[in-house]
Amino acid sequence: MLKLRGECWAITDSAAGNQRQALALAERLGLPVRHLILEPRAPWSWLAPRLSIGGQLALHLDQRDLFAPPWPSVAIGCGRSAALFTRQLRRLSPSRCYTVQILDPRINPAHWDTVVAPKHDQLQGPNVLTPLGSLNTIDDVWLADGRESCPALAEMPQPRVGVLVGGPRKGIALDADYAHQLARHLLDRHQREGGSLLVLASRRTPSTLIELFRETFRALPGLIWSGHDDGTNPYPGVLGWADRLVVTPDSVNMLSEACAVGCPVHTFTTAPLPAKIERFHAALCEAGLLHDIDSEVTDLQPPLRETAALANELCRRIRARQALS
Repeated sequence: MLKLRGECWAITDSAAGNQRQALALAERLGLPVRHLILEPRAPWSWLAPRLSIGGQLALHLDQRDLFAPPWPSVAIGCGRSAALFTRQLRRLSPSRCYTVQILDPRINPAHWDTVVAPKHDQLQGPNVLTPLGSLNTIDDVWLADGRESCPALAEMPQPRVGVLVGGPRKGIALDADYAHQLARHLLDRHQREGGSLLVLASRRTPSTLIELFRETFRALPGLIWSGHDDGTNPYPGVLGWADRLVVTPDSVNMLSEACAVGCPVHTFTTAPLPAKIERFHAALCEAGLLHDIDSEVTDLQPPLRETAALANELCRRIRARQALS
């Protein structure tokens, strides 16, 4: 099978979730990858990706040299800002740069060669690929590396329960009341089962929630990580060693990565979710990948791993394009 030719640009903003998705897909194509973190200036930042004229003028002076020829053979963007530049590349290098946009760009997907939008976005089109969850790098090798990087977690008492905590977003209030209720559920189950709690905060987790968990779980075996002051991020190790995962309901990326592990995954909700997130939760539950926090699930789960198959389909499409050039 012919290898792809050229270079791949992974284009994102500074959002960690967007970066993880774009790089996860780009790195599976077998091309040299260049990661560009581009931040458009006004008015492009207000109207991206609808306002697509201007080329380098959409960027501040100190970033314009990054977005310049020679253009790549493949460009993968994730997020609304990146969609501006992947859309521009299709025009700047006609028929030479294969453009891919991850997440619904909120305009006609025909402006890109391929759009990757999760099913709960309900985007349709002949060039749209619709995975169930978000793209990520988690597979057996990644998990084995995670266990190797954090051998001390193997000594934690089982069941080792990884707790992934996000933050509030529109329509989802992750506040002190929510944290108290979540902590109570975790404590009640710990009293029945024993084990350890491995709590990981994200950049969006309010400090009040972190301190509440520190105080509530201080006497239990486990760890709480909320940033570099707590040492190296043990996220790969926690996923690698976890017997069970509990994930707050707010993040598609966190839930997708948890479901890629293969252990039981639980979530806790206290109010109706926004429609799009609710559709995602419902699809995971229907597939047997997500459970209520109090559900007694002991068997291994089928891991949700979609990135490799999606990358293979993308390679097929790019090869077909390159064969014509």
